[in-house]
Amino acid sequence: MSYITAIKTAIFIFPLIAFIFTAPFILHQYHKYGSINKFRTFIIYSFILYMLTIYFLVILPLPSKGEVVYQENMIHLTPFNFISDFLQETSLVITDPSTYLKALKEPCFYTVVFNIIMFIPFGIYLRYYFKCGLFKTIIFSFLLSLFFEITQLTGLYFIYEYPYRVFDVDDLIINTFGGILGYLIIGLFKKFLPSREEIDEASLKAGSEVSGLRRITLFFLDTFNCLFLYLFLAIFFANTNLRYLTFPIYYVIIPYLLDSKTLGSKFLNIRFTYLNHEVLRNIFRVLFLYLYYFFLPFGLLFISTFLVNYLNLGSLETIWFYIMIFILISGFYLGNILTLLKKKKIYYDNFFKVEYESTIHEKDNLNIQ
Repeated sequence: MSYITAIKTAIFIFPLIAFIFTAPFILHQYHKYGSINKFRTFIIYSFILYMLTIYFLVILPLPSKGEVVYQENMIHLTPFNFISDFLQETSLVITDPSTYLKALKEPCFYTVVFNIIMFIPFGIYLRYYFKCGLFKTIIFSFLLSLFFEITQLTGLYFIYEYPYRVFDVDDLIINTFGGILGYLIIGLFKKFLPSREEIDEASLKAGSEVSGLRRITLFFLDTFNCLFLYLFLAIFFANTNLRYLTFPIYYVIIPYLLDSKTLGSKFLNIRFTYLNHEVLRNIFRVLFLYLYYFFLPFGLLFISTFLVNYLNLGSLETIWFYIMIFILISGFYLGNILTLLKKKKIYYDNFFKVEYESTIHEKDNLNIQ
C-alpha cells in the first residue's frame, strides 16, 4: 500500500515540477537545436516522473516526529545478507510447486525484487539517452542508491532527529544490479528505437525553420531581457535618465551590434531580416507588438472598469461583465497563439515585411554537446 501512495504522490507533484522545468527546457532546446523534439520531450519528462517516483518510494510514508526514536543497528554493513535472510525466512521449497506463489508474496523475496526493478529504468535511461557506458552506469547507479541510503540515514536530511529507515549495504548492491540489468535490457531493443544521434539530427533539421512556438518564446524572452535591462539601468545608474533609453538600446543598438539579433534572438538562434528600412521597421514592429499584446488588452480592462463605475452596475452584473471581458481577452491571446502555432507568419509580420531566419546551423552551433 505504501508503494501505491508513493506513486500517487509522484503523479500529483509531477505537474508542478514539470511546470517549473518547462521554461528552462524550452529555452535550452531552442538554444541548442532550434526545435523541440516530441520524442526527446517524452524521454526527458518521463525521466523526471520516474526520478520523482523512486524518490518518494524511498522516503514515504513519512512517520510523525514522535514516532522516530533512537534505535540501535540502523546501519547494516554486511554484504549479501539478503541471501541468508531469504533462506531463513522463505517458505519456498524447491521440490514443492505449491509453495512458489506463497514465496513470491513474502517480504524477503519481493523487497529484493522490487529494489532491482526500481533501478532498471535508471540503467535504461543512462544507456539509451544519456549514452553512458557500462562503467558509468554502474557508478551512477551506485551513487544514486547511496544518495537514497544517506537520505534515510540522515533522517531525511536531519528533519528527523534519528533515522527512520535502515542504511543497508545490500540495497546498494541490489540497486546497482538493477541499473546494470536495465543497461543490458535496453541493449536488446536499441536497434528498434531512434538513437540519440538521430534524435539530435532530426531536431537540428526541424530547427532550420523558425516555428511559431519559437517566436512566442522569443517575444517573452526579449520582454524579460528588456525589463531586466531597465531595472539594471534604474538601479546602477539611478542619477541619470539612461533607463529611459532601454527600448532603443535593446531593440536598436544591440541588434545593430549583433547582426540584426537581440540578446533573446541570439540565444534562440534567430535573425530578423526586413525588406527595407530595417531600423525603422524594427522599431515600429516592436512598438506595435507591445501595444498589441499588452496595452490593448489592459486598455480594454481599464475602459471596462471605467464603464462599470460610470454605469453603476450591480454586483451580479459587474461579475458577469468582467467574466465577458476575461473571455474576450483570453480569446484574443488564444487566437493569436493558435495562429502563430499554425502559420509561419502572422498578418502583422506581413505588414512589417519581416522574415525570421534560423541561425542554428551557423558554425558556432554545429558542435552538439
